[in-house]
Amino acid sequence: MHRISPRWILGLILSLAAMLRFWNLGTPDSLVFDEVYYVDGARDYLAGGVEVTNGVAEFVVHPPLGKWLIALGIALFGDTSTGWRIASAVIGTLSIVLIYLVAKRLFNSDYLALVAAGLMTIDGLHLVMSRTALLDIFLMFFLIAAFLALLYEKHLATAIFLALALATKWSAVYFIIAIGIYLAITNWRKLSYYLPTIPIIYLISWSGWFASDQGWSRNHSSNPILSFIHYHREILNFHTGLKTDHSYEASPWNWLILGRPTSFFYESPKACGAENCSQEILAMGTPVIWWFGLVALAITIGYFLSRREKVAGLILMGLLSNYLPWLLFPDRTTFYFYAISFFPFLILAIIYSLKLYLEDENKRVKRTQSVNVALGLTALTFAYFAPVYLGIVLTYEDWFARMWLPSWI
Repeated sequence: MHRISPRWILGLILSLAAMLRFWNLGTPDSLVFDEVYYVDGARDYLAGGVEVTNGVAEFVVHPPLGKWLIALGIALFGDTSTGWRIASAVIGTLSIVLIYLVAKRLFNSDYLALVAAGLMTIDGLHLVMSRTALLDIFLMFFLIAAFLALLYEKHLATAIFLALALATKWSAVYFIIAIGIYLAITNWRKLSYYLPTIPIIYLISWSGWFASDQGWSRNHSSNPILSFIHYHREILNFHTGLKTDHSYEASPWNWLILGRPTSFFYESPKACGAENCSQEILAMGTPVIWWFGLVALAITIGYFLSRREKVAGLILMGLLSNYLPWLLFPDRTTFYFYAISFFPFLILAIIYSLKLYLEDENKRVKRTQSVNVALGLTALTFAYFAPVYLGIVLTYEDWFARMWLPSWI
């Protein structure tokens, strides 16, 4: 009996991933959650390169690149709900290829790389973010692309992807700092690739603002660079002082246990054959993946401290640099879906733990079988929660049955 080629299995995983991310992408046919800001910004970029409201400049607190990607989808597929989200769906699907390649590089195992791709495919948070016109899926993609390039010691490519991440959301700066420290310790000469590349690409991402005289703070000074610096000071003040009460704000301390997932959309339609119906899009990870991910993180930390393995250290560098900084701002309004930025590294921690579990050659066959059973149960868990990831109408009783914790409502 011939073994199925890993490429065929990867192809099946990607087919499933694409189907889940593109199916009925235009539902709901209205802006959900923060799409109201980013789609509006994308429309403005297409119209004039900067964000304005009725001809008046808007103070915008995120760099332009993610909104330009949303704008590209609108330009190609129209100003429709599908057009708003198509870029996210493409990037979300491609990120599954990246996690496969990263895991293959780290662990030199087709099996473990396929498990990594499969877990990302059936995670609820990744699925929802891949179907919503927000910035965070683009940030995650550029971060994991930079990590892959770093693993191959392609430092110019690493710098480019880090710059693209920074040009999407400022929170990328922590991963940039982490990689800078890593290179300063291991190969400081390679920093020469990063010092010019990142700021140059970041400035290029603001080309629309520089080319227009309508952008916020554009005319603060006759020197556009001074105006640019003033704008960025105000952005920094906004981010460090942000405190707005929101019903779905979630402390970073409870992200890993899914303490307060973010509801992007909820309605009570009359189309389920029951008296009360529910339709929700809940940005929440697949519980089995995230809860085991917390255990895997502890295992990875423990083995790094005891073995000093480079692989464990690299995984922790990516995960902790994208997670721990949020703990430094306890008063800032934060949301669980920000965790998508470190989610690929949580998967890698899970894969690292599985690698340890399968190390004993005498028990590998039986343990591999047990892993496969666990993966099957994880897939069933995902299937159970899929309606609240995909916005499928349920009876209220069926919806409520999926709210395992009161804080999920």
